Amino acid sequence: MSLPLASAASSRLPHQSAPPAAPVWPASFAEPLPGGAPAVGGVPLAELADRFGTPAYIVDEGEIRARARAWKAALPGADVAYAGKAFLTRAMIRWIAEEGLHLDVCSAGELELAAHAGFPAERLILHGNAKSPDDLRTALRLGVGRIVIDSTCEIARIASLVPAGARQRVLVRVVPGVTAGAHVAVQTGMEGQKFGLPVAGGEAEEAVARILGQPRLELMGLHCHLGSQIASVNPYVTAVRRLVTLLERLRDVHGVTFPELDLGGGFAIAYRDGDHTIDPRAYAERVTAELSLRCAHADLPVPRLTVEPGRWIAGPAGVALYRVLAVKTTGTRTFVAVDGGMSDNPRPALYGVRYTVRLVGRTSPVPARTMTVVGRHCEAGDVLAEDVPLPGDIRPGDVLAVPASGAYHVSMASSYNLVGRPPVVAVTDGRARLLVRRETLEDLRGRDVGE
Repeated sequence: MSLPLASAASSRLPHQSAPPAAPVWPASFAEPLPGGAPAVGGVPLAELADRFGTPAYIVDEGEIRARARAWKAALPGADVAYAGKAFLTRAMIRWIAEEGLHLDVCSAGELELAAHAGFPAERLILHGNAKSPDDLRTALRLGVGRIVIDSTCEIARIASLVPAGARQRVLVRVVPGVTAGAHVAVQTGMEGQKFGLPVAGGEAEEAVARILGQPRLELMGLHCHLGSQIASVNPYVTAVRRLVTLLERLRDVHGVTFPELDLGGGFAIAYRDGDHTIDPRAYAERVTAELSLRCAHADLPVPRLTVEPGRWIAGPAGVALYRVLAVKTTGTRTFVAVDGGMSDNPRPALYGVRYTVRLVGRTSPVPARTMTVVGRHCEAGDVLAEDVPLPGDIRPGDVLAVPASGAYHVSMASSYNLVGRPPVVAVTDGRARLLVRRETLEDLRGRDVGE
């Protein structure tokens, strides 16, 4: 399977590069097969809706693997860590392991799932701004490769849990003062938010000094994460400049150099036609060149780079399927209500994200009109896609597909209104298999143990 990752922009000089527009559907997306239904992974989407019910998440395994390989090929001398918070199942963990990636997790639950799936512990990275004692004990019991320290109070806490005679490898998350990200709620590279230790105020240097004073901790380097849905390489280049300056100061003050630098992820994907993304090769070219140049000027060894794509790998591989329950016109607006909503995709309500929607259960000769696709929940903000073109004869029973649904849908889903979470179905080479079953009313009732 080929994956269109490059554009003409990648052949220009680095400072002239522009973010390429990206497709919203998986590379395996095929226009109507015999019978009239578009397909993903060789399986008609309408057939999947009938077989597994709706709402349902469809994940293209081939797309996941191709995107993981794209980052590995672009940065052969780096570590690529999949950010598991985007989408995590046992099958996903196995795919990532087989493609040679590391795995970034945020909780004991994600750690235990990775261990249960057989993921190598030395390739695990534990993140989190407020790690619980259970998170830390689980990480140390499993022998994770790295723990990212997010605050000074974590330093002694982690060190106290490390067995005598052992050392835990850690990174320290710093805030380089770079504003990037598609929404204020996902901008994490500047001061004034909950993550990391600021470079500008000296907190990062103080944390490094404290870690160096803990014999049970081995500080491997710096970590930063700038935000989410970043479509330009420029913020990462700026972060490299500021972090190398910090590395130079740490060398001068403490006489130490560090072998690793983790620049996090946050790479944008397309949710609608015309949206821009980051090409891994363009990112690799500019970031590695900047890192080598700045380290040479500072007379520092070039640290091994780590990147953490999550959404970029999982997002475009997913398609959400819904069935229309009602259509009505109120004033000048037509609302198409479906059998899912903010319980399976809270992102439009949280961040104002806008999606593409397509009728896939049948073809229609009727011209498209602008409509708003809404969910079934008791919230006025339960809107999945606002002002999207759909055939004018849309009706109850129709199947709608929403691409770019592979990241932060499954992981952020809830059982609001006691509506069970949808199943996850993998498709590849014309075959479909269930990865996660639909949450049932029995599942929900089973948690309610009070009288």
